[in-house]
Amino acid sequence: MEEAYRGTNKMIIGIVFGVITFWLFAQAMVNVVPAVQSDLGISLGTLNIAISLTALFSGLFIVAAGGLADKVGRKKMTYLGLVLSIVGSLCLIFAQGAFLLIVGRIIQGLSAACIMPATIALVKEYFEGAERQRALSYWSIGSWGGSGVCSFAGGAIATYMGWKWIFVFSIVFALLAMLLIKDTPESKGVQTATSKFDFGGLVVFIVTMLALNLVITRGGNFGWTSALTLGLIAVTIIGAVFFIKIEKGKSHGFIDFALFKNKPYTGATVSNFLLNAVAGTLVVANTYVQVGRGFTAFQSGMLSLGYLVAVLVMIRVGEKLLQRTGARMPMIWGSVLTAVGVGVMALTFLPGVTYTIVVFIGFMLFGIGLGMYATPSTDTAVSNAPSEKIGEASGIYKMASSLGGSMGVAISGTVYGSIVAVGSVETAASAGIITNVVFAVLALLSIMFTIPKSSTNKLGETSSEKEIHDRSLILNKGRQ
Repeated sequence: MEEAYRGTNKMIIGIVFGVITFWLFAQAMVNVVPAVQSDLGISLGTLNIAISLTALFSGLFIVAAGGLADKVGRKKMTYLGLVLSIVGSLCLIFAQGAFLLIVGRIIQGLSAACIMPATIALVKEYFEGAERQRALSYWSIGSWGGSGVCSFAGGAIATYMGWKWIFVFSIVFALLAMLLIKDTPESKGVQTATSKFDFGGLVVFIVTMLALNLVITRGGNFGWTSALTLGLIAVTIIGAVFFIKIEKGKSHGFIDFALFKNKPYTGATVSNFLLNAVAGTLVVANTYVQVGRGFTAFQSGMLSLGYLVAVLVMIRVGEKLLQRTGARMPMIWGSVLTAVGVGVMALTFLPGVTYTIVVFIGFMLFGIGLGMYATPSTDTAVSNAPSEKIGEASGIYKMASSLGGSMGVAISGTVYGSIVAVGSVETAASAGIITNVVFAVLALLSIMFTIPKSSTNKLGETSSEKEIHDRSLILNKGRQ
């Protein structure tokens, strides 16, 4: 009976609510820094560490959680993620200082690691063709659009109800998500062999990524030529080389590098990493207009309103373009518009009202680009991954999102902070924003070299999926 089940709108809404819980506690925290700092009486440095921990732990464990979802069940992992989301939110609601805040943020990162790949895998399992692309569009609205929605909603909730109420709403969304997907049958990957989890690979990966993150975020404070920074750089390089070498030799490694033999999957994942790194623009641009132009937090939030609307509208447009032209065209144009939108925000020499208008337009183009890119990219990653490893493949794809965002914010912030310490805030902001243009251009190049020109049939299948579908029909006829 499970094979006969087809995904429903109720299931889609439940999945979107689950994804939104992540953005409620991830993005909303960025908007309430002063309130949290004064309420809990902690330093800005401690608070910034707490904020970054969610994306970092999500990125570190999302592949492991995706692989585990294939083994124990995608619905079970989604439920585990929602339970962790509730526990993490409760920690923040009852926090009186740094301890529960940090613990809650770590738990919320683990929650996101469970929810993201497991929900993509459920969509792949219970939707096909054009219906799957529609479901992925709504998943993308929760994932990409959720950042803007929750940023805006979080600011309003914090202003009129208090910042802790954000996490009450997060709990409500998690409970609703659990209720809406309770009738969804369990889904597992077909296990061809019994294998132990690759804890060694996970440990090496975590150490390497933590060392890299410390180099980027704290290198300036430690001193770029200090023994500590140079040691962390050495750990990063040695760890990366060692990780790739040992994982390639394992049949059941932490990351299955065989997935990257598929060029479209590689292109979707690499470009996803790079376009998520462009999120550094949000931090630098919002900081600059408040520090350099005297905007309030509310006014800077209103500047990015066009970004929010554009992302939400263009995600469905990207889906329709995918069905008409294949993934390559909307992914290319999405990257181009993102680069242009971010680029115009770097024109910090423009006078008052002119720059305000330019930034608003820039945010809109940024949103149009990301919205156009989102569904074609996600669908390319999902449709080019083997069914028995869709959880792991989705985990790697979403790890690229989390680590891309974390690294992009860290690198942009470091560029901005380093220059503002010795130069003007305008120059620092321009350099920090141009860093993100580089990320968008690199994303464009990765798409051009890896995503093939393909068409879709009336079922919404890409050419590669159609070949797989045809082969399965032939095999079934042979068995009959």
